[in-house]
This record gives sequence, structure tokens and C-alpha cells, in this order.
Amino acid sequence: MRYLSLTFLLLIGLNYFVWELILGNSFSGEQMEVYFLDVGQGDSELIILPDGAKIVIDSGPGKGVSFELGEIFSPIDRYIDLIAITHAQKDHFGGFIDLLSRYRVGAVLWNGEDSLSEEWLALKNLLLEKEVPILKIKEGDKIKQGETTISILNPNKEMLDKPNANEGSLVMMLEGENIKALFTGDVSIDTENVLLDKYDLNIDLLKVAHHGSKYSTGISFLEKATPAISIIEVGGNRYGHPTAAVLQRLQMVGSSIYRTDKNGTIKVVVRDGVMGVKVDIE
Repeated sequence: MRYLSLTFLLLIGLNYFVWELILGNSFSGEQMEVYFLDVGQGDSELIILPDGAKIVIDSGPGKGVSFELGEIFSPIDRYIDLIAITHAQKDHFGGFIDLLSRYRVGAVLWNGEDSLSEEWLALKNLLLEKEVPILKIKEGDKIKQGETTISILNPNKEMLDKPNANEGSLVMMLEGENIKALFTGDVSIDTENVLLDKYDLNIDLLKVAHHGSKYSTGISFLEKATPAISIIEVGGNRYGHPTAAVLQRLQMVGSSIYRTDKNGTIKVVVRDGVMGVKVDIE
């Protein structure tokens, strides 16, 4: 497997590689689309940039991601520019095994943390077999495409060294024309507070961390972030996700709440300065 450990400058230097050599089916578009895919108890998001570049963040635990993408993409569209794995837990990467059998992928973004699970080893072997480049990224790295920037806010070495792998999750800030969206993986309140001290987290759109666990999405974070729209990606589970505490906190800051267990796949569209939500994707 080809691993590329990137610094900020190197990632910017590789911007041509990432977006010109990897980009497969670009087109001139007028809007950005962000999908929160209904993959059960797990996370998976699809970002379609205004020029058509496609990024999939996480994949849920199984084949649901391939089904959901098949409902969105045309039958002949079999290319994804980038996939990002926030951390090596099955509910975030398991679906990529099936996805890679159906789609060509330009490159993989990853936090560099391994797992000894059979599913993780199977995914690594599949990436090796298909010669998909691996870009190991961390806090401070950025990806730019046109007017869109994706900034990596987490992890740094301190977070990767924590015993709980959730704290090493990739946290990604998407900034484009008239949208600022935060994808939080499974980080806890403690990590949210660390990020609050470093960054301006005032956002429009939030992917709620850890499926609505009470240990994430703290009130201090939400009072600074003030997301207009919050998405909880969750399925049937024994953990009580999303918890009443998180739902109450989101309501306290006036955020509109959508859930994949109740709303199915959720589509957020940004066009002409307006952000809209659609839950009945056809």
C-alpha cells in the first residue's frame, strides 16, 4: 500500500495531484450538495463540489453505502475522487470494502491509525490490490478545489496517542461559497473543547459527533458553533443514540435536527446563497 505522510505545505503542493490527476468526471455546476447517507448505525457522507468532484467521508458498517450512492449517481458514474476514513472503526469504514468493488477511487484520506480487525485488514489489502493511493493527513492539512477548502482540524499527535481511538477521528471543516460545515467523526466533548480554543467553529451545518452520544456535542461547543442545521447519523442501536441530552442541547441553540433513522438519507443543497434540506430523495 502506498502511504503518503503529508505536511501542510506538501498537501498544498500535491493539490494538483489530488484534483487534476485523480479528478475523473468533472463538470461545471452551480451548487454544492452534501448527503448524509442512511447506512444504519454508522456514519457516511457524500460531498459533491460545484465542479462535480465527489468526496465520501466514512461508509457505515456494510453495503448500505453502495446502495445509497447507486440511488444518487447515474448508472454509468463509477468514479469517486476521494474517500476519507475518519478512524478505523467498522461503523465508519466497513462499507468501503463493498464500495471498492463497485467504484474506482482516486485516493484515500486517513488519520494513520491502524486496527487489527479482520475487516480493516481486508480493506487495506483491497486498497493495495487496487493500487489506490493513501494520503495520511493530520491537523493543519488542507485541500483546496476552486472556491472550496477542506481543512483538517484534528487529529494531532496528542489526540492520536489517546487510548480512545474516537479522539483521533479526522475532524474536517468544509468551507465554500455560503456554507461552513463541520464533520466531527466520533470525538468527545473534551476534544470539542480543545478545538474551540484553536478555531472559529461558528458553522452553518453540523454532522453531530458519535451518533448523538451524551459524551459528545457539548453545550459550550454548540453555543459557539450555533449550527443552523444538525444531522445525526444513527440506526437501531443498544447505546441509546441519539441521547435525550444531545437532542436537548441542540434544541437549546435553535438548531434544526435531522436524523437518518427517521428521515432516511438527507440532502443539503447550497445554491445562490441559500441552504436547503431535502429528505425524500428520489
